[in-house]
Amino acid sequence: MLKLARLEVADREMVALAGPSGSGKTTLLNIMTGITAPSAGEVWVYKQAVHRMTEKERDEYRARNVGILFQTFNLLPGFSALENVLLAMSFTDKIPAGQRNKRAKDLLDRVGLANRLHHRPRQLSSGQQQRVAMARALANKPALLIADEPTASVDYDTAQKVMDLLQACCREDNSTLIVASHDQAVLNRFERVIRLGQQGQVQETVEVGR
Repeated sequence: MLKLARLEVADREMVALAGPSGSGKTTLLNIMTGITAPSAGEVWVYKQAVHRMTEKERDEYRARNVGILFQTFNLLPGFSALENVLLAMSFTDKIPAGQRNKRAKDLLDRVGLANRLHHRPRQLSSGQQQRVAMARALANKPALLIADEPTASVDYDTAQKVMDLLQACCREDNSTLIVASHDQAVLNRFERVIRLGQQGQVQETVEVGR
């Protein structure tokens, strides 16, 4: 059970979310993204009352406002890298249809995969798949980017490159970034780490360099 009394993240802030397994990190992220409806309380994201939305409204809100980087990538195996990124744009009209192909190619170039546009996931390394997933998460210019254990499936060096790229992209796009992680090397990259206790409560907020 998640028992947050009050938790605030500022516009364009980059924060990490830490806590033991079962503390509610993924549940919290799913509520922020609108994947899961809260059973109680209020959730406001950019002045939008997510807790009041219907399932359809949450789907629309997520497509327009939120980018999600899953631990397991969740790429469609029968689609190329380019098609996986284009698919994310098809759920909303935020990016005009005539601009989508160029944006998808630009994003894949941005993450270093300009020469892998037509490769399917099985033809890519774990690190390359992660970068496709990152390009997909950025496809609709999200105000909020959520990453759930984004480095869990890659080695240390690749994890550092993923985080370098993720944070750089969010700075360039003025996106708010929230990353849930068990990895201390990842947590050390953030000025603020929000720690959840075993029962899902905010246990402490550690601020670094302020």
